[in-house]
Amino acid sequence: MIITEKHRDTEIIFLVEESDEGGYVARSVTHSIYTEADTFDELRDMVRDAVMCHFGDDDIPSLIRLHIVKDVVIAV
Repeated sequence: MIITEKHRDTEIIFLVEESDEGGYVARSVTHSIYTEADTFDELRDMVRDAVMCHFGDDDIPSLIRLHIVKDVVIAV
């Protein structure tokens, strides 16, 4: 995934995956931010909270992008 300079300061991107134990995990592509939740709706709130805690009032991105990664295995 290529993050352009234009979007580097205005948005933060998270990769979202289903957890092996159930629920979801989200990891920031560009920052040391990680969170998890039982439902996708809860995850959205947890990601927003984690971003706000990480940045405080300084240079907080205006957008949070959740990139959902689904690993599908097909038997041949």
